[in-house]
Amino acid sequence: MTEELTVISERVDDTPLLIAHMERMGLPKHVDTCFPHHGNWQGLSPGWTLTCWLAHILSEGDHRLSHAQAWAAQRLTTLSTCIGQEVRALDFSDDRLALILRALSDDEGWASFERMLNAHLLRVYALRPKRVRVDTTTCSGYWDVSEEGLFRFGYSKDHRPDLPQVKVALSTLDPFGMPVATDVVAGNRADDPLYIPAIERVKEGLEREGLLYIGDSKMGARATRAFVQAAGEYYLCPLSAVQLSDDELQTYLEPVWREEQALIEIHRQTLSGECKRIARGYERPVEISAEVEGQPICWRERHLVIRSVQQVQAAQTRLEKRIEQAQAAVEALNERERGKKRYADQAELRQAAQALVEEYGVEGLVVLDFEERVHRRQVRRYRDRPTRMVEEREPSVRVAIDEEAVQQRIRQKGWRVYATNAPTEQLPLSQAILAYRNQYIVERGCGRLKGHPLSLTPMYLERDDHATGLIRLVSIGLRVLTMLEFLVRRRLAQPEDELAGLYAGNPKRTTARPTAERILEAFKDLTLTLIHEPHRSLRHLTPLSDLQQRILSLLDFSPETYTRLCINSRKPP
Repeated sequence: MTEELTVISERVDDTPLLIAHMERMGLPKHVDTCFPHHGNWQGLSPGWTLTCWLAHILSEGDHRLSHAQAWAAQRLTTLSTCIGQEVRALDFSDDRLALILRALSDDEGWASFERMLNAHLLRVYALRPKRVRVDTTTCSGYWDVSEEGLFRFGYSKDHRPDLPQVKVALSTLDPFGMPVATDVVAGNRADDPLYIPAIERVKEGLEREGLLYIGDSKMGARATRAFVQAAGEYYLCPLSAVQLSDDELQTYLEPVWREEQALIEIHRQTLSGECKRIARGYERPVEISAEVEGQPICWRERHLVIRSVQQVQAAQTRLEKRIEQAQAAVEALNERERGKKRYADQAELRQAAQALVEEYGVEGLVVLDFEERVHRRQVRRYRDRPTRMVEEREPSVRVAIDEEAVQQRIRQKGWRVYATNAPTEQLPLSQAILAYRNQYIVERGCGRLKGHPLSLTPMYLERDDHATGLIRLVSIGLRVLTMLEFLVRRRLAQPEDELAGLYAGNPKRTTARPTAERILEAFKDLTLTLIHEPHRSLRHLTPLSDLQQRILSLLDFSPETYTRLCINSRKPP
C-alpha cells in the first residue's frame, strides 16, 4: 500500500519576532480590553486578529484588507504556534478586518487604549519621557469630497492640492519618536488649532508634568503658548512673521550689527566625533500676556535670536547665483543678433531691464546704467536714391553690483527667533537649539506612516470610519517599529558594541544605530517546512544565523521564539 506524503512550506521571515514583540508590548490584551467584541464573535479575538494583521502589514508593507486572508492561509502553522491557539484563514477576512477598523475609529475607545498602552510601555521599558514633539502631516488620495466628510481639499504637504486629503496630528516621545497620541481630522483643517487638543491628549495619556513640547512655527500661536504655560508645561518653537514682525526682528538684530551684543557659539558633535559650529546667537527676556479660558495670564518668555551657519551659506549661494543670472540676462539685451529683439529707445530698454531685475529678485542689489550710442552707417544707392550716411541711436545698458547692498542683504539672512518658557538652568540656549534641530525625529515618523513598511498612502478605503481606523492602526505599527529600534540601539549604546551584517554587499560594515527596517529585513527568507506522513509529522526551520541570534539577544528574546516552530509531532498509534 502506497503511503501518502505531504510537504508544505511556509515563509516565516520576521513574523515570530513581530508577534513576540507586540505581545510583550501588550497589544492583544489592551485591544481586547478597550474594544470589547460582540458576543457572536468567533475565532481569534480582536486583539490577536489586530496583532497578526499588523505583523502582515509590517512584514509585507501592504495594508489592503483583501490581501491579509491569503497571507494568513500560507502561514497557518506559523501563526498558530506563535500565538498559542488555532488560527484560521477566515479570521482575516476583509469583513472581519473592517470590523476592527470600525472599532478603532471609536474616539472614546481609542483614547482609553492609548492611555493604557502608554502606561504599559513606560512601565515595562522603564521610559522617563521629558520631551514631546508634535507635528502634522497629510495623506492624499482619490476620494469623494463631502461637506461633513473626512476627505477634504486643503493645504497639501504632499504637493498635491488637486487631491482631497485627511490630516494627521502626531505626538511622539524623544528621543526615539514613539507616538503617544494620534489625532485624525478633516483635510481642510488648519494646523494651528490642532496643537492644543494634541497636547491635552498627551497629558492625559502620559500623566506626567513638566514636559517640554517642541513644535514648528504653527505651534507658536500665542493661544497655544499660553495654554502650555497655564498647564504648567514648557514649550519650544520658532516664531513666524505673524508672531514676530520684521520690524521687531530688526530691533533684535540692531545691537548685533552695532557689535553691542555678544553672541554665543553653538556647536554640535557629528557621528565621527568632530565638534562643528552650527549657529550663533543670544537670548533676551520678553514679558507676554494672554487669556486662557477667559482668565488673563502673564509670564516671562525667552526669545532665542539665532543665526544658522548652514542657512547663511545656502542663502548667500542662492543670492549670488540670482545676481549672476540677472546680470547675464540684462546684458544680453544689448546683443544685436538675428532673431533678437531690438529696442528702439531707452525707455523700452529700461522697462525690459527692470522687469528682469524684478524677476530674479535682486532689486536694490544691482545698478543699471543706461546710455545711447550714435551709430553712423552707409545706405547704398537704390534706384534714384543716392548713397547716403544715416545716424541711428542704439540704447544700451550696463549692470554694476552694489557690493554694500549685497552685504547688507546677506547679513539679514539665516536669522530666526525661537520662543520658550523653560528656565535657563533647565534648557540653556545651546541645548534648546540642539533640541529643536532634532525635529526630524517626528518628521521621520510622519514619513514612516506614509512610506514603507506602513505604506498608509495610497489608501484603498472610502469610508471615513475605515480610514480613521486604518490611520490609528498604522500608528500602532509605528509604535512597534520605534520601540524595536529603540531597544536594539539602547543595548548597543555600550562602548565598542556594534552590529554587523545588516548591509547587503558589505557584511563587515557595522553600526550602533540600526533602523527597525534593516533589523526586520535580516530575518527574510526563513522558511518552515512541514512534512506529513501517515504516522508522524516533521518540521524543519531554516537555521538561524549568528546575526539573527544576536538581534534576538539584543531584544531579550531567546532563539526559542523561532525554534519552537519546528518541534516534531507524532500521530498516536
